Amino acid sequence: MAWSVRLTDFHVAPMCTPTRGQLMTGLAAMRNGATSVTAGRTFLRPGIPTIAELFGRAGYKTGLFGKWHLGDHYPHRPIDKGFQESVYHLGWGQRDSTPEFDMPLIDGRYFHNGVEKRYRGHCTDFWFESATAWIKERKARGEPFLCYVPTNAPHAPFVELDEYVRPYQGRGPAGFFGMIAHLDKRFGDLDRFLAAEGLRDNTIVIFMTDNGGTAGVATFNAGLRAGKTTYYDGGHRVPCWVRWPAGNLGEPRDVSTPTQNTDILPTLCDFCGVPVPVRAQSDLRYSGVSLAGLLRGSVRELPERTMVVQYGQTPKQHEACVIRGRWRLVKGAELYNTDADRAQATDLAAKHPDVVQRLRADYEDWWKGVEPTITDFVPISLGAKPQPVVEMNCGDWENIYADNTGYVRQAVGGPTGGTWHVKVEEAGEYEFVLRRWPAQTKAALRDDYEPVGAVGAKAKAKTATFPTIARGTVEIAGAKQGGPADPKATGVSVRMTLPAGRTRLKAWFSDAAGTDLCGAFFVTVRKL
Repeated sequence: MAWSVRLTDFHVAPMCTPTRGQLMTGLAAMRNGATSVTAGRTFLRPGIPTIAELFGRAGYKTGLFGKWHLGDHYPHRPIDKGFQESVYHLGWGQRDSTPEFDMPLIDGRYFHNGVEKRYRGHCTDFWFESATAWIKERKARGEPFLCYVPTNAPHAPFVELDEYVRPYQGRGPAGFFGMIAHLDKRFGDLDRFLAAEGLRDNTIVIFMTDNGGTAGVATFNAGLRAGKTTYYDGGHRVPCWVRWPAGNLGEPRDVSTPTQNTDILPTLCDFCGVPVPVRAQSDLRYSGVSLAGLLRGSVRELPERTMVVQYGQTPKQHEACVIRGRWRLVKGAELYNTDADRAQATDLAAKHPDVVQRLRADYEDWWKGVEPTITDFVPISLGAKPQPVVEMNCGDWENIYADNTGYVRQAVGGPTGGTWHVKVEEAGEYEFVLRRWPAQTKAALRDDYEPVGAVGAKAKAKTATFPTIARGTVEIAGAKQGGPADPKATGVSVRMTLPAGRTRLKAWFSDAAGTDLCGAFFVTVRKL
């Protein structure tokens, strides 16, 4: 990105949701609660202000266009977290993610401030066109804005327009490379749009990614070891460019000081005069710092600090990377000097036991503050007026990885499925509609559902079928209630009277003999 400052030692989480939560809050994933893409750990803890809330309070208009992945239900949707305009899809992506389930990337589904709609064309074009139209309206009204464009490209499934894929045929993962080319083109269009509208000089533009390398790492990974989901630099050291022509950032240059995406929130607040969140003393060690002085060149280095990269479905002590200057302590045991050894090929732990001891001690002090909350799951609300109908899915089951269609087809979770953490907002009678497949598929409980658009899908897809389904059961708030199920129907309805408060929800299917078969992967809940 021309005329930018590039942060060359910039770190995120090795997976997308934890990165997004850190970006939105300026707090480490293990502190803000959004530690994984699934397993009931996708939600920010209540009471933590997001960057959208902070800028909204300061008079900015706030907009999101693309992928949210910090919760699909109230009170976790982008419109509940400060985005006044939100144009987004559910889950981690379209077609293969559990909530979207075969919704295409071309002529697909999106949500506008919580209301389901359809778009035309490729989703990458739609996100950018929606964002630029919104920015143009802000300019016409003289309104300052915070615009967040988190695209789902380049991420599987690699569904892309032929014009972008064709140049890469036979040269590697063509769909993946085509997605990058498409994204690059639209980012260039955004830059030209800002220039044409007279907004380029005084608009801060930040370009970064949400985790390390994926489909293209065999072709190029900038000399870094491993990729997405790992604690080596290939999993969490990513590009980051910052451009602000009118912001006194000085000449384009590289800044090699180790930084982290938790630093973005306090930096933007500093640049824009937005009050930063008041952190409790216990949160300070998990918070980012302003990079304003570093980016403007008024300071050459930040005070040396220890940063921790950690995420996970079931986080464990020392399953992390500890960063201090040139050092990386991986999983509490492996030590690397990334200045001399970018590829992290040589473990120096035996040669520098003092460094290992220092970084382990820093980490253990950090861990003490997050360990007590690891099993404190954040609930989804039922019966809330802002979202009276909730479409639950197995991607939010506690500690079960079931966030894509393959896991649904294979019926993971055992004969009774998993547990949702919920909060019943109002006491009263509730209806639960239990489904094997999502409502939009119109597939029957017994069906061997065929993925849309897949060639030879019935032969290739592993699908567990349950033609003997005869009953659906709901267990919640210490009570259990069942109802008869017709395997030719799309769902089974169960009604229960519930008290208000936090509780757990389970739902599953059984046969006529009472043998449990599988969890209800999709449950629609409404207060009657």
